[in-house]
Amino acid sequence: MHKIPLYLQIVIALIVAVIVGVLLGAGQPILDKETIAHLALPSTLILKALRTLATPLIFLAILHTFLTAEIPSRSGRKLSILLITNTLVAIAIGLLVANVLRPGASGQSLAVIGGKQQAVKQLDPWGLISDLIPESILKPLVDNNVISLIFVALSFGIVLRAIKTEQVSRNQNQYLAIEQTIGLLFDAVIRILHWVIALVPFAVFGIVAKTIALQGFEPFKSLGAFVLSVIVALFLQAIYYLTRVKLGSWVSPRQFIQGGSDALITAFSTASSTATMPITFESLINKVGLRESSASLGALVGSNFNNDGTALYEAMSALFISQVLGRNLDLVQQIMVVLTSIVASVGAAGIPEAGLVTMTLVFSSVGLPLEYITILIAVDWFLDRCRTAINVMGDMTVSALVDGKHRQLKDEPIVAVQTEEL
Repeated sequence: MHKIPLYLQIVIALIVAVIVGVLLGAGQPILDKETIAHLALPSTLILKALRTLATPLIFLAILHTFLTAEIPSRSGRKLSILLITNTLVAIAIGLLVANVLRPGASGQSLAVIGGKQQAVKQLDPWGLISDLIPESILKPLVDNNVISLIFVALSFGIVLRAIKTEQVSRNQNQYLAIEQTIGLLFDAVIRILHWVIALVPFAVFGIVAKTIALQGFEPFKSLGAFVLSVIVALFLQAIYYLTRVKLGSWVSPRQFIQGGSDALITAFSTASSTATMPITFESLINKVGLRESSASLGALVGSNFNNDGTALYEAMSALFISQVLGRNLDLVQQIMVVLTSIVASVGAAGIPEAGLVTMTLVFSSVGLPLEYITILIAVDWFLDRCRTAINVMGDMTVSALVDGKHRQLKDEPIVAVQTEEL
C-alpha cells in the first residue's frame, strides 16, 4: 500500500477543515469560542517544534556544508559570487513585489489569529555588533539569536575546514571523527524534522477549521493575494535566470529549459531539491550538454548554498505578515530580513516544508509573532513546490554560467578548494 503524499494529505486536511469550520458556524460559532480555539493546539505544538529545530538545523547545516563541500579552486570565487548575487537578487525581487503589490494590506482580519503580539524590533547597528559575540557558545541556540548563531557557525566552519585541508595535505584523517559526528547529528535533526513535518496536515486542519469557525472565510482572501504575489516574484526570478544564461553562457534559454525540464518537473512534484539532485546533475550533462565539473558545481555543491526561491519566499512572508499587522517594516528592518533570509535559505534542508523551520528565525529577527507562521501553512504546501523548482533552476543557472560563454568538451582537472576561497 502506497503512502499518501504529504501535499495530498494537506489538501485533504484543508477540505475537511473547511467542512468542519462551516459546521461550527462559519463566522457565527455555535460552540464556545474557547472550545473552538482548542482546534489550533496541534499547530501551536508543531510551531514550537519547528522553532526548537531551527537553530540546530542552521548551525549543523553550515558546519556540514563547510566540511563536505568540494569546490574546484579555479571556480571557488566565481561560484561564491554567483551564489551570493543570485540570492540577493531573489530577495530584492521578493521585497520589491511585496512592497509594490502589498498583499497583506487587505488582510487585517488575519491579525487576530496570532493572539498576543510583540513590538517590531528596530535595527540597532551598534547593538548588532554587540550581539555578534555571544556570552556563551550555547546561548545563540537557546535564545534563537540569528546574528550570534551565524558568527559561531561560520567561525567553527571556517576553522574546521582549515584543519581538514591541512590534515588532508599531510595524509592525516583525524578530522573524520568530527566530520562524521556533525554529519550524524545533522541527519538526526533532519529525521526529527521529518517527524514534525509529517504532522503538518493536523496543524493545517486545526488552524483553518478554527479560523473559519470563528471568522468565516474573510481572513483567507489576503492569502490568495499573497500566493499570487509569490508566484509573480518567482516568475521574475526565473526571467532573471534565463537572462543570465543568455548573457553569460553558451547555452540558449530554450535549450536550458528543454534540457532541464525533467529536473524542474521533479522539483515541483517532490518539493525536494535533495531528491531532485541526481536528476538535475544528469540532465545538465546529458541533455543540456554541460561539462561534468560545471554540472557538479551547481547541482551538487551549489544546492547546499543556493536556495534562492526559499530566501525570496521567507522575505516576502515577513513583509506580508507585517502588512497584515499594519506594521510596515522600514528599510533597515528589511535589511535585517535580507540578512536572516540568506542564512535561513542556506540552513533550509532539501525536504518538503523545511522552509517553515528557518522562517521562525526570519520572523524573530524583526519581532514578528511566530503564531502567524501557522496560517501560512495552509498555502505553503503549494508555494513550497514552486520555490523548490526555482531553487533547482538556480542550481542549473550556476552550472551554465560556470561552464562559460564558449563550449568546452573536456573537463579540467579538479583540485579541492582551499579554505580562503570559501
